Amino acid sequence: MSLSSLSSIQAQLAQLAAATGRPPARLLAVSKTQPASAIAALAAQGQRAFGENYVQEAVDKIGELAGLGLEWHLIGHLQSNKADLAARHFDWVQSVDRPKLVAALARHRPPALPPLNVLIQVNIDDEDSKHGCAPEQILPLAELIAAQPRLQLRGLMAIPRPHTDPTQSLPAFQAMAAHQRALQARYPQVDTLSLGMSADFPQAVSTGATLVRVGSALFGARPPRATSA
Repeated sequence: MSLSSLSSIQAQLAQLAAATGRPPARLLAVSKTQPASAIAALAAQGQRAFGENYVQEAVDKIGELAGLGLEWHLIGHLQSNKADLAARHFDWVQSVDRPKLVAALARHRPPALPPLNVLIQVNIDDEDSKHGCAPEQILPLAELIAAQPRLQLRGLMAIPRPHTDPTQSLPAFQAMAAHQRALQARYPQVDTLSLGMSADFPQAVSTGATLVRVGSALFGARPPRATSA
């Protein structure tokens, strides 16, 4: 892991903000399969938000790093039978894509914790291999989430089809930005569009992303996954 990478990415986000006239996009450090020590090292440089894909692996790290005041996002697919763990340990779940999961997260979010921040995951390129709801399901899901006092609807997330040329992701990013505007028209509190990864986050920010998910550009090559979740 190169700690200089954090400063470099933060500088890029600041430059993109100046170019677009919008506030800087938030940086989510994707720490799946990374050891707790690597997360702690990045946290020592000021990074606070971390994204995990696997519930049990994340819960172990969340416990180990509990004293650091970090913000934890679940960005991987969430099975309904693990919604209880996710609701109890995460601050955000970015991968909500079906009514059953909405109900499970709301049921299991402890009353002592703030409402769980929720993003609706959209399968923007209609890929069979990807999770996420169809675009026409965004508003019905949003209505269900908004009706749950233990959940806080914050916006949308998508993982477009990967391309060797990041500019080829622009149509998907633009479509997601349009869906975000439609959602905000109905729910003004919506403020988060999670788009873009290490290879294409500048293009995502240029189209309206407010949160980017960066892993390899921060941590380097991802180590093999050691545990199941």
